[in-house]
Amino acid sequence: METPQSAVERSAIRKVAMRLVPFVGLMFFINFLDRTAISFAGPNGMSRDLALTAAQFGFAAGVFFIGYVLLEIPSNLALHKYGARRWLARIMVTWGIVALLFTWVSSVEGLYVLRFLLGVAEAGFFPGAILYLSLWVPARHRSHILALFYLAQPLTIVIGAPMAALLIEAHGLFGLEGWRVMFAGVALPAIAVGVMAWFYLADRPADAKWLDEAERKWLTAALQAEQGNKRVEHVAHAGAALKNPRVWLLALVYFGLIYGLYALAFFLPTIIGGFEAQFGSKFNVFQKGLITAIPYLPAAIALFLWSRDATRRGVRSWHVGLPALLGAISIPAALYMQSPATTVLAITVTACAIFSALPTFWSIPARFLSGAAAAAGIALINTVGNAAGFMAPFITGAIKDATGNYQAPMFVVGALMAVSAAVIFAIGAGAREEAAELQARVIAE
Repeated sequence: METPQSAVERSAIRKVAMRLVPFVGLMFFINFLDRTAISFAGPNGMSRDLALTAAQFGFAAGVFFIGYVLLEIPSNLALHKYGARRWLARIMVTWGIVALLFTWVSSVEGLYVLRFLLGVAEAGFFPGAILYLSLWVPARHRSHILALFYLAQPLTIVIGAPMAALLIEAHGLFGLEGWRVMFAGVALPAIAVGVMAWFYLADRPADAKWLDEAERKWLTAALQAEQGNKRVEHVAHAGAALKNPRVWLLALVYFGLIYGLYALAFFLPTIIGGFEAQFGSKFNVFQKGLITAIPYLPAAIALFLWSRDATRRGVRSWHVGLPALLGAISIPAALYMQSPATTVLAITVTACAIFSALPTFWSIPARFLSGAAAAAGIALINTVGNAAGFMAPFITGAIKDATGNYQAPMFVVGALMAVSAAVIFAIGAGAREEAAELQARVIAE
């Protein structure tokens, strides 16, 4: 049952949602577009010009995550120490500069190096953004705020795929191939928005001049009370979070979800590009961009509605487990469809499943982690999950080269998402048992 909200609570949360979420969501939009730009470049000239095999393309897409993983936890701890305003702005400007260098890449080796450096530059942004928004609202509002933020990810493809296609069609601009124009076009906004972030963001509610005094006091008091009410297991020491079994189980859940996300994100444009050979359907670059975007608009709607239900009911394990199970079934099934329309329909179901699970998943770690432990725990979960970001495109490409089709690698995706579903249901069952035991002890006392 929901607790009635006061007027100051409603106004404070509304201002956070209107002031911070769109801007941090814009940062996330650019972030996801820059890291997945290679998926648009590959089938539209880059793979041909650099003579890439599917495995080499997959390795180039995935090597990003090696640099990303290496610096993920240190970067998020630095954000906790120095403040989100400075650190998120620094990350964004740095990755924008590296992303711009893709415009002039001329070899497979150069592509590998730049993708690795892009991962190093982006390290800490996503968990930092999650942590940042989590520190602005109490737990009862966190799922809703994170869902609004997460809308940026599917909308990146809805808007970004046609935008990337238009940039690619600007072939010859400044004497560059279309895919090189696209890399420049998606990199420059990162630098501009990163500079803006330095001046726009505030580190905490007490520093927010756009909140009135009553709203600042309410948010500060509510967040402090929430930290104080956490049980002993809600550790404040970063090292303890890294030894917490529940953190590692959540990392395993996230691994499966991210494996599905990036297998889809990096290879969907290539799969669509293969429609001509598979079904005899011909599409130009812009049409392929529009088809790539189709699954992600319903995914954005599903994300919003599913997260709103999670906010209303309170997040349950099935809010993550059921979508993961649906994705496990639909993603391999997509490649057995008999037409482009039914293939895209099945992929749409997969996209809806993945994006419904992700924001509700991220409301879970902050329930039992606080302070530096939250920074370390969230970063660890994201680090383990993003190891899948390396493995998914590389394994998918390698299996495709070995088998000549995408059916087998998509079964791997389905199996890992099924594991995610099983683990999150097990975590939920364990949490219910703990709650029942705690209630029994309270009654006995």
